[in-house]
Amino acid sequence: QVQFVESGGGLVQPGGSLRLSCAASGSVCRTYTMGWYRQAPGKQREWVARITVGGTPNYADSVKGRFTISRDNAKNTVYLQMNSLKPEDTAVYYCNSGGPSFSWGQGTQVTVSS
Repeated sequence: QVQFVESGGGLVQPGGSLRLSCAASGSVCRTYTMGWYRQAPGKQREWVARITVGGTPNYADSVKGRFTISRDNAKNTVYLQMNSLKPEDTAVYYCNSGGPSFSWGQGTQVTVSS
């Protein structure tokens, strides 16, 4: 069973930065397109960014130019560098395959507030 463990969230002021990490069991990160998703209170989960096995990224318009997705296949880990954070980025952030294809992890809470 594939499991994802997200970490790195926290409370940050508008304009600040955070770096999220996602460790996956097995070889998922090495063999699948991987994605970051988020769910804000009262809203549906939405896709944020994805990265192919070869390293090609793609971003939702709402985060383009501010967020950067990357992967370390040797560590089976995916990252999300988030800069210039806005209050509307507040959400629980999850990783999964690009499908998404697997069960969701617990996520990591990101709160952007002054």
